[in-house]
Amino acid sequence: MATKKYVICGVSTRANGMFIKPMLDTFRSHCEIVGLLDADPGRFANCFRKFPTLSGLPVYRPDQFDQMIRETNPDTVIVAGADHTHAEYIVKALEHDLEVISEKPMVTTGIDCLRVIEAQKHSKGKLHVAFNYRYAPIHTRIKELVREGRIGRVTSVDLNWYLDTYHGASYFKRWNRKRSHSGGLSIHKSTHHIDLVNWWIDQKPVEAFAYGALNYFGPDGEMNPSKEDGRYCGACHVKQQCSYFMRWSTRSKEVVPEDDHLTGIETKPSAYTGYRADACIFDSEIDIEDTYAAVIKYDKGAFMNYSVNFSLPYEGYRLAINGTKGRIETKEMLSKRTFPQEVEQTIDYFPLFGGKETIHVVPRQGGHGGGDPLLLEDLFLGPDPVRSYEILAGAEAGAASVLTGEAIWKSVQSNQPVRIADLLAVESRA
Repeated sequence: MATKKYVICGVSTRANGMFIKPMLDTFRSHCEIVGLLDADPGRFANCFRKFPTLSGLPVYRPDQFDQMIRETNPDTVIVAGADHTHAEYIVKALEHDLEVISEKPMVTTGIDCLRVIEAQKHSKGKLHVAFNYRYAPIHTRIKELVREGRIGRVTSVDLNWYLDTYHGASYFKRWNRKRSHSGGLSIHKSTHHIDLVNWWIDQKPVEAFAYGALNYFGPDGEMNPSKEDGRYCGACHVKQQCSYFMRWSTRSKEVVPEDDHLTGIETKPSAYTGYRADACIFDSEIDIEDTYAAVIKYDKGAFMNYSVNFSLPYEGYRLAINGTKGRIETKEMLSKRTFPQEVEQTIDYFPLFGGKETIHVVPRQGGHGGGDPLLLEDLFLGPDPVRSYEILAGAEAGAASVLTGEAIWKSVQSNQPVRIADLLAVESRA
C-alpha cells in the first residue's frame, strides 16, 4: 500500500492524540504528514514539543489553505479543529478533489450541511466523518443483531445518555460552551448518539420535538460558590468550595482525572494564545444547554425517545431497541473514573415469544470503548474487507446527525416540532 500524504487543519488535542500520534507510530509506513494549519502558533509549538520529528514541518494560517495545498500536494486533509471551523476546510478540500477526514460533528449548522453535501456531489474526493462510537465492539454487535432480523422491523428506541460530573462539566470549561463555536451540545455531543441510532436501525430522522435547559452550569448553577466571571480552575480562589472540583481532589492534592478530551498542557495559562481549557463552569458567557429530552421520528416508522444529561454521578447509557419480533437492551458504564473495575458488556435479547438470551461482548482495548483503533484502521488502511456491512460514515450520515441536533435545539427554542425537510428548505433559502 502506497504512502499517502496528509495535512491537518486544526492542531488540537484531538488531532495530536487521535490522528498524529498513531500516524507516526502504528501507521507510519502508510502516512506522511506534510503540513499543519491553525490560527494559533501556540498549537504548532505544542505539537512540535509532543512530536519532535515533526519540527520544521510547513505551517499555515487559515487564510493560507490554498497555498498549503499547492505547496504540499496532499492526498488527504484531516479536519480536527473547533467545530465551527470544519465546514470551510471540508468544502475547500472537496473543491480540490481531495479525500477528507473530519472529526465529528461534521459541521455545526444546517447551512453548512448543505454546503458540504453540494461540494461532495461535485467532487472527485470523498469525505469521511470520524464517528468512532460505531466501532466499539458492543455497538457493532448491536448493529449485527438488527441486521440479522432478530427483532424484526424496528418500531421504537429508548436511549438515555449520562455524563459524569467531570466529563460533562468539561464541555463548559472549553470552547464548546459557546454555541457559535460548537452548535450547542445537541450538535457537538448528541451527533455521536444520534448517528449510532441512525446507523443501527438504518432509518433517517425526519422530525424532532424537544425540551432543553441549563440546569447545572452557568452563573445560576446551584453549586456556584461565587457569582463572578473570569475564573479558571488553576487559579480559582474559591475552588475548594466548588463541589465539581472537589469531587476529584482534596485540600492537599489536586487531581486531574483521566480524560481523552484534554491534556495537562491545555490548562496552563501560556499553553495557547488567549485560550485555556479550565475556564469556570459557572461563567455567564455560557449560552448552551446541559439537559435535553427529545422525541425523534424516522422515515420507516420508528420513534426514538432520547435524553442526555451532562451532570450525573456516573457515566454511561441505557438503550432499548424494540421491533416486531422482539427487543434488545443493554446498559453500559463508560467511565473508569466512576467504575474503576472492568464492567462486563452484555446485550439482553428478548424474542417476542420465547426466552431471554444474554449475549456477552468481548471488550477491546482503545479509546471510545475500543472503537478508535478500528476506525483508524479503516481510515488509514482502507475498509476492512472481511466486514459484511458499511460502517465508515460519509457526508450524508454526518449531515443527518447535525440536522437532527439542530432540529432538537430549534424545537427547544420554539416549543414546536421541527421537520428536517422544512429545516433544509429554510437553510437552502438562507
